[in-house]
Formats: sequence, C-alpha cells, structure tokens
Amino acid sequence: MLTNGTNEDLIELDELAVLVIKDMKKSLIPQWEFNYPRLKNFESDVLSNSIYIYKDNGKIVGTCTILPENDPPYKTIDTWIKNNSLVIHRILVHPDYRKLGVAKAFIDKAIMLCKKGGYESIKIDTHLENYKMRNFLKKNGFIELDYLETIDRLAYELVVEE
Repeated sequence: MLTNGTNEDLIELDELAVLVIKDMKKSLIPQWEFNYPRLKNFESDVLSNSIYIYKDNGKIVGTCTILPENDPPYKTIDTWIKNNSLVIHRILVHPDYRKLGVAKAFIDKAIMLCKKGGYESIKIDTHLENYKMRNFLKKNGFIELDYLETIDRLAYELVVEE
C-alpha cells in the first residue's frame, strides 16, 4: 500500500536506507554512502509532504520523494524535453521486494501527480554505475538524456501524456 510518509516512519525509513546502501555496495554500485540518504533527508521530506512509502503487512519496503523541479544541477544541461516537471528522488526498495512492482508504484504515483498538477514530465537521475536503476528507468519509458557533471549522475526524463 502506497501512502505519504510521516514522522512515525522516520526510524524505519532510516533502517531501510542502511539496508539498501549495504545492498548497493554488495552489488558494487557506488551511488550512495552511509551518510545519504538518511534520517535528516527523510525528516525534510516529511516536512515538505513529498515522501511516499510503500508498506507490505505494516512494514515499509520502499520509499521515494516526489517534488517539483528546483534542482540547480538540473539547470546545467539543456537537453531536457519539457520544463514543467516533477522530480523523483531517493527511490529505495527493500532488496527482498525488488521486481515486485514497488518502484513501479512510485512511478505510477508520480505520473498521477503530474496529470493532477499539470506537469509535463518526470525527471530523475542516477549514478552511471547503477545498472539496476538504469535498466528499470529504460524499461519504464524514461529516456536517458545527458550527464549531470556537477553531481556525477545521468539524467532521465519521462514525458507524461495527458
């Protein structure tokens, strides 16, 4: 079940982040370190009402943040297809729940928010070596556009049809 995250979820979100970071390191994906994403990031996301969680039997098995685009690194490239966009940050899915539709539920939520809010696209970035996320994004219709040099990430965009 997908809902907004709250302050009551913060500790469990932080534990999920540590688990996902450990799994990424085991897979040799250098996307995140143990200082990010962590509790302070999730606290900020709760305050901005932009964090979504996916629960299975009362356990948080995934999370992401969806915000209107305002990221300075995103302004460093001119290959974006649309200008009025939402951005997905910090998709985390428990390793035992991968390929079960959790991350897809977050994409579907972002598409719904785009349509409801009059946005034209969804943007996201990921590390060059995060082959799992890169494959997931391509499989879900995102187009790889450019390299965000200031944050060492690849930029992707999904145009949302009305």
